[in-house]
Amino acid sequence: MAPSKKEAAHECVSEEALVHLRSYKYSSVDKSFISNYILKHYWNAFVELLPLWVAPNMVTLIGFCFILTNVAFLVIFMPDLVGPGPSWLYYSFAFGLWMYSTMDNVDGKQARRTGTSSGLGELFDHGIDSLNCTLASLCETAAMGLGTSQAGILTALIPCLPMFFSTWETYHTHTLYLGVLNGPTEGLILACLIMVCSGYYGPEIWTRRITDLVGHHYFLGYHEFFGPYSVRDLWVPILLVSTFGIHVPFCVINVIKARRRNNLPVLPVFMEWTPIVVFTFAIAAWLFSPYSALMADNHLVLFCVTMSFVFGRMTTKIILAHLTRQPFPYWTVMLTPLVGGAVLSNLPRIGLPGVSASVELWYLWAYLVFAVIVYFRWAFLVINSICEYLGINCLTIPTSQQKANQDRLKTANGSANGHGPGKRVD
Repeated sequence: MAPSKKEAAHECVSEEALVHLRSYKYSSVDKSFISNYILKHYWNAFVELLPLWVAPNMVTLIGFCFILTNVAFLVIFMPDLVGPGPSWLYYSFAFGLWMYSTMDNVDGKQARRTGTSSGLGELFDHGIDSLNCTLASLCETAAMGLGTSQAGILTALIPCLPMFFSTWETYHTHTLYLGVLNGPTEGLILACLIMVCSGYYGPEIWTRRITDLVGHHYFLGYHEFFGPYSVRDLWVPILLVSTFGIHVPFCVINVIKARRRNNLPVLPVFMEWTPIVVFTFAIAAWLFSPYSALMADNHLVLFCVTMSFVFGRMTTKIILAHLTRQPFPYWTVMLTPLVGGAVLSNLPRIGLPGVSASVELWYLWAYLVFAVIVYFRWAFLVINSICEYLGINCLTIPTSQQKANQDRLKTANGSANGHGPGKRVD
């Protein structure tokens, strides 16, 4: 007998867990100078352009649609991720990524403007961020003309690691921490600049020697430092150092401090790395296997789209556990086919016959279909459960709330014009 809708929803988030959403308070720290002294003014001005009837989650979704449009353009005009593509394509990547970032930063402001802040907003926002990790990075891979090389694979998939560890850190510290230099701000600006430069100069600029790009003036010894290297030569070390040398250690330090502050044991938290370890090593075992044809046949886009759902489910479950104060989720069923793909692509290593390129491709397509169905079923049940419990809508603002917002705006405008008391709503 099939479970009822209520029973299915209870599988995803119980009523006992939902209770904690009423007392949830969002907490974040952003130490970026660019965010605090430059972009903050841009975001505050931009959110004023949004009508008060637009729900904050809809703002988030609109931003994500820019990325989906980028990926669609990528598939149509530069599926090999090498190019060179038309100049406008690279500019569209930059524009889409910038608009995604803008919407991602003003959705919370829109929630406060419209009086619709809730734990669902954080779940929806960071859930979309998780989906976006591999998709936006695909555009960066294409902008640099990396294709399905090892550098291309790393560029497309390594952003999942900082996202996971930031989510894990937030689960334990209950605060989203963004440092002086962080991915959502400086990292995104760098990606946009790369895309713009590729549009103006062509992606071949990243294969030219850095000394040729900046001239032959011996300033501060940079000529000897960079020598014959191009940006692409240094790209992988930059990614690895920023991830494993900076981001991950700071996340670990903050989690250890939080555990000690609460007199909780530290060692058990490292078992919570299980899903990301399986995710990372299974991807590496599959894509870098000499018996796999996925990269040779240029299927990185399909693979990354599939991984966006797998990773999105993994991290969003952690976010949900954080919001509802539930035990850490160590596993998701969507990792199982990933492990299966890694095993299938390495069967010849243990003397068993491998699978053909066509079978491997069909397996990946089936994995995508499975991931999409599982992800959206789970997301639908969770969102519906939260909305019913809190008495809110996900993508719309109730008419009564819209009217109240309009009345507050009129009062604020009247006060500004000297017609009575009021205060700014933001």
